[in-house]
Amino acid sequence: MVAAMPTASHSPWRHLPNAISMLRVLLVAPICWLLLHRSWSSALMLVAVAGVSDGLDGFLARHYGWQSRLGGMLDAIADKLLLISCFVILAWLAEVPLWLTLIVCGRDLVIASGALFWRLLIGRIYPQPSLWSKACTLMQIVYLLAVLLALVHGPSPTLAPLAWLVAALCAVSGLDYVVRWSHRAWHTRWAP
Repeated sequence: MVAAMPTASHSPWRHLPNAISMLRVLLVAPICWLLLHRSWSSALMLVAVAGVSDGLDGFLARHYGWQSRLGGMLDAIADKLLLISCFVILAWLAEVPLWLTLIVCGRDLVIASGALFWRLLIGRIYPQPSLWSKACTLMQIVYLLAVLLALVHGPSPTLAPLAWLVAALCAVSGLDYVVRWSHRAWHTRWAP
């Protein structure tokens, strides 16, 4: 008798993406400590690890069918904690523009508020990041890495264009969220 191969949902590795997201959450505290102590090289290394882990957990979840509601929530929480913490600390240290930090935090506040209203008025929410949102997160990570590289190796002329690109993607992805989820809310809750 031949034993059946485990399916993707029963694989012993199915929780690996969630574990990687949790690792990213755990990296936030040491990254913040390093930034506050201006240990730029070490912070750069850990932010790079966090950035790679963000792509890795998503790839594993999609490729092997290991997606879950918990995984989607953990991934979003890990991203928000990491990015907002880094932007706020670096803005406080005057290493990134305050206006950009306000845009990044404002976008996430709009998304979090929308998720809260959805939960209160409609029900459970299942995170479904759009391509705009993924591009925005990626560019925020790239921007933070560029800032830290500049702090380690000296000023870079690419920082200003990257800052404007991050701001533009924050605006577009935030607007995309508002339009898409408002449309869904209307059809789910109030449309005849």
